[in-house]
Amino acid sequence: MERKAFLRSLGAGAAFALTFPCLQGCSSDGSSETPEEEVPTGVDFTIDLSGPDGADLANNGDFIIRNDVVVARNLEGSFVAASRICSHEQNPGVSFISEQGGIFECYVHGSQFSQDGTPLNTITQNPLKIFRTSLDGDLLRVFE
Repeated sequence: MERKAFLRSLGAGAAFALTFPCLQGCSSDGSSETPEEEVPTGVDFTIDLSGPDGADLANNGDFIIRNDVVVARNLEGSFVAASRICSHEQNPGVSFISEQGGIFECYVHGSQFSQDGTPLNTITQNPLKIFRTSLDGDLLRVFE
């Protein structure tokens, strides 16, 4: 059965339902399908390490995401924090991985960054925004 005959057999409503998502996602203007997001600014929050978030950060290499910030316990046991929004194309795909001594990586296009935000591959030359951390007892502060 040819495509036109198949679509006619489904009826106009079903044909529209099948083709509308493609029309929305397939644009010729070169824009990406994932909307660009803003890098977080004015960041200043605390994480109680004696609570549930602490359990998620208990081991070296663990990370959580709060307020578009990736907070990780690096492989040496220190806390590091970076924007979840990648500097390559502003996609919210950054996480922390236990490779190369512990790095930030964006799963969308594969951008990789050192813990100080320096790009590690040629996908982007733009550094990843890094936030400061300060530990006071069981309270971890993440701030600019």
